[in-house]
Amino acid sequence: MNILILGGGGREHSLAWAVLQNPKCDKLIVAPGNAGIAQIASCAALDIEDAGAVVTFSEENAIDFVIIGPEAPLAAGVADRLREGGFLVFGPSAAAARLEASKSFTKEICDAANAPTAAYGHFTDADAAKAYVRAQGAPIVVKADGLAAGKGVIVAMDEAEALAAIDDMFGGAFGGAGAEVVIEEFMEGEEASFFVLCDGETVLPIGTAQDHKRVGEGDTGPNTGGMGAYSPAPVMTDDITEKALSEIVRPTMAEMARREMPYQGVLYVGLMIKDGQPRLVEYNVRFGDPECQVLMMRLGAQAMDLMHAAAEARLDKAQVHWADDHAMTVVMAAQGYPGSYQKGDVIGGLDGLPESSAQMCFHAGTSERDGKVTASGGRVLNLTARGSSLAEARQRVYDMADNIDWPQGFFRRDIGWRAL
Repeated sequence: MNILILGGGGREHSLAWAVLQNPKCDKLIVAPGNAGIAQIASCAALDIEDAGAVVTFSEENAIDFVIIGPEAPLAAGVADRLREGGFLVFGPSAAAARLEASKSFTKEICDAANAPTAAYGHFTDADAAKAYVRAQGAPIVVKADGLAAGKGVIVAMDEAEALAAIDDMFGGAFGGAGAEVVIEEFMEGEEASFFVLCDGETVLPIGTAQDHKRVGEGDTGPNTGGMGAYSPAPVMTDDITEKALSEIVRPTMAEMARREMPYQGVLYVGLMIKDGQPRLVEYNVRFGDPECQVLMMRLGAQAMDLMHAAAEARLDKAQVHWADDHAMTVVMAAQGYPGSYQKGDVIGGLDGLPESSAQMCFHAGTSERDGKVTASGGRVLNLTARGSSLAEARQRVYDMADNIDWPQGFFRRDIGWRAL
C-alpha cells in the first residue's frame, strides 16, 4: 500500500515509525514531516488543511490509505473530501470532529448520552461568564470553546485568575477559539488518557497512558501540550476501563450515530478518576501527543493493521496484542516554552542515540539546515523507550536525554512519578 500521513510533529513521527514496520506499507509519504521523519520517509510540502490540495496530491501519488494526524485538518473537513474522492481514510468527518473542535458540542452530546462529566456553563459574552464564576466560586476551569492547540484551558485556583482568563479569551488570546467559552466545575482525582478505535459501530480499546501537562517538575507551572507520558496507566484498572466504555464511550458513539455523524478514527478519552468512578474531562479526535509515542512504541507494526481495520469498518474482527511491557516518553522543549522561545539552535548528539524497537528519538519541532538538525518549535524532541518495567523504560529514556547536546533545551526529570 502507498500511505500518506498528514502532520509534522512527534505524533506523526511515531505513527510513521510504526507504519514502516508493517510489510503492507510499500511507500510512505508524510506531509509536511520534519527533520526526523525525513530520515525514514519521503516528506512533501503540502497545506494539509487545504482539502482540495490533499485530494490532488493523493491522486497524483496513487495513495491507497491516508492517516490524518492533527485535529485541524479533521475540523477543516479534509477526511470528508478524501472519502468523496474515493480514498480510504483514518480520521473522523468534520461533523464528528466537533467532539474536539467545540467543547459545548461535546457537553451537549454528553448530556444526551447521560455520560458523567463536569457540570458546566456555555457563554458567548464575558459579563455572563464572569457572573457564573462569581456564583460558582473557585477553583474552576475556563476553556476556550474551539481548537487552541491544547493550550485553551485554564485551571483557575482562585476567582481572580478565572476572571482574567475570561478577559484573555474574549480579548482574542486564543484567536477564534475563544469567541465562546465553556466554564466547568473543578474535578478532583487522577487523570488518565484512554484510547479507543471506532469504525462507526464497533469500539476497540487500544491502550491507556498518563500525560504530564504542566511545564515544571512536580506538576507546577503553566499547562503545555504535554511534557511526557507513560503507558499503561496504573489507575486504569479493568473495572474502571469497563465503566469508561459502558458509561461514557459507547453511549457517546451511539448518540453520534443517532445524529447521523458516525465516528470513525481514534478517540482520545480524557478521564478524571476518583473513588473508582471515571468522569469525562474531554474528547480529542486524534492521538494525544505525546501519548501517541508511547502507544506506538508498545503496539509496533500492528498499529497499522488496527487503523486500517477502523477505516474499513472491520474492527469487530480486530484484536490488540499487548506485550506485558511499559513505555515512557520525555519531551525536550525550547527554553521559554510554553511562552516565547527562540528557533534555529543546532541540536547535537542525535547521531549517537540508539534506534530500535525499544528506543527511539521521535522528532517534533525540528528542521534540517546545512545537514544539521535545528530546533523549530516549542516541543522539539520526544525521547521514547520501553522496558519490562516502567523503571527500566525510564532509565533508557533519561540515558538518551543526557546524551543530547542542546544547551537551549530543557526537560522534566520526574516523568512517571505518580506510577513510580
